[in-house]
Amino acid sequence: MQIYLPIAEMSVNVLVILGMGWAIGFLSGVFGVGGGFLMTPLLMFLGVPPPVAVGTGANQIVASSVTGVIAHTRRGHVDFKMGGVLLVGGILGSTAGVWLFALLQRLGQIDLAISLCYVLFLGVVGGLMLVESAQAMIRSHRKGARPRSGAGRHNWIHGLPFKMRFRKSKLYISALLPMGVGFFVGVLTAIMGVGGGFVMVPAMIYLLGMPTQVVVGTSLFQIIFVTANTTFLQAALNQTVDVVLALLLLLGAVVGAQAGAQAGARLKSEQLRILLALLVLVVGGKLAYDLVAIPDDVFTLISELP
Repeated sequence: MQIYLPIAEMSVNVLVILGMGWAIGFLSGVFGVGGGFLMTPLLMFLGVPPPVAVGTGANQIVASSVTGVIAHTRRGHVDFKMGGVLLVGGILGSTAGVWLFALLQRLGQIDLAISLCYVLFLGVVGGLMLVESAQAMIRSHRKGARPRSGAGRHNWIHGLPFKMRFRKSKLYISALLPMGVGFFVGVLTAIMGVGGGFVMVPAMIYLLGMPTQVVVGTSLFQIIFVTANTTFLQAALNQTVDVVLALLLLLGAVVGAQAGAQAGARLKSEQLRILLALLVLVVGGKLAYDLVAIPDDVFTLISELP
């Protein structure tokens, strides 16, 4: 069953898009990520123009994140105070990122910028997460000790001003740190069409020192508002949001997120991290290959000499 996408200017199979939305929603519920790190590349693989994939991908993340937050709130796994501080930085960062996106689009470099950002960040973040998670699992099996987190460690981070107490996360740290993380992830949301969970989740665990159980729900909470802001600005300024494609993705994502939240509750924290790391690396590797692979159809421009 084919349907025409007016903004992307192409036809797609409805069942493929619905299945894609379900899969991304499932990942959102399991890992606490919006799923855009996988959605945007998949849309590009289907032939959707990168700017449209970015703008539309950010839109569907809103719905999958909402349903994921509802499920985690029922379990008491959302730190709303921490989420609010992350949100302030995220709104500022996503607004700045949309303006940068528009600039790159005018320069004709947006497609290359999107692909390079994905390869760089997915490779680095996925590699670091995989190494740390594997080490944590080895320590747990050998010594029977609990995997280490950032909690209880003291370094330069604890000397920053404007400290706040986050009782749900059992932290007393400067508000500048989570706000800075939120700003950086907000920029990535606008440029890459992602919720930023693949950066936000490890940053909250390893940099802020939050418990893994609280990280997932809190990450999804801030993703809702940051991606909503990004979608509005992308539609208004860059006209890159395909409503038909977004609605199809939303239908699948709402159902998938609930199933993912139930599946995630059965896995240990280190298992969640290592599975997320593997997913990130696989997607990053495919994008890196596409950048250097010889295309099936090679076009050559030959100028006629007088």
